[in-house]
Amino acid sequence: MERPPLDAWDCSAPLVPIRGGHRNRAFRTTGLARDLVFKSTRRSEAALGWLAPVHDAAEAAGLRVARPLPSRRGRLCEAGWTCEALIEGRPLPAARMRLLQDPLARLHAACRGLPQRPGFASARDLLDRDGGGDIDLAALPAEVAGTLRDAWQALAHRAETAIHGDLTPGNLLQCPDGRIALIDWDESRRDLALFDQGQLGPVDSREWRAILAWEVACSWASEPAYAERILKRL
Repeated sequence: MERPPLDAWDCSAPLVPIRGGHRNRAFRTTGLARDLVFKSTRRSEAALGWLAPVHDAAEAAGLRVARPLPSRRGRLCEAGWTCEALIEGRPLPAARMRLLQDPLARLHAACRGLPQRPGFASARDLLDRDGGGDIDLAALPAEVAGTLRDAWQALAHRAETAIHGDLTPGNLLQCPDGRIALIDWDESRRDLALFDQGQLGPVDSREWRAILAWEVACSWASEPAYAERILKRL
């Protein structure tokens, strides 16, 4: 298994794999005064740098985040790997996810003026583009791509902002100090706030179709069986 270049961050420590990712590999160190997490990435230096003001806004809203740490060369990515400080915490109970509504609303309000993340595309962008981020609509059957675009077109009039983009229980931690940590910003981009807020509360049928359409699109290549199941619900 490919291992991260610890020396690029002047680090020397045992590594333990972190399970659960479908697209990226991850390891954590053990035994350091401040343990680290290394993740494989396909994001560009510009795409990683784009996260800085989003993380600023998330912290101002009361959330904890793990920022990419610069290597000794001052880069956020070395040989396809990133490094960040390990955040200790317990999985956030599903019943407490509602506590994210206000912090997310503040985050979204603060980020409305940010441009699109380099290399990414929003649902509205994908109405007349084939790809961005992990999505390649050209790789889907034409009728499937058409179904997804129809779902997004219904909400194309809504404003966009920077979002986390993968608001699942696995990316939420209850920290010892009582704060909530939102980790794994790999899918963050400029898009509809719905793709975050829709995971926390009720949505109407058009909103639910747009959310399901995004799940199909971003999972088609990496998790085809899952994408097929979601497509049937759509």
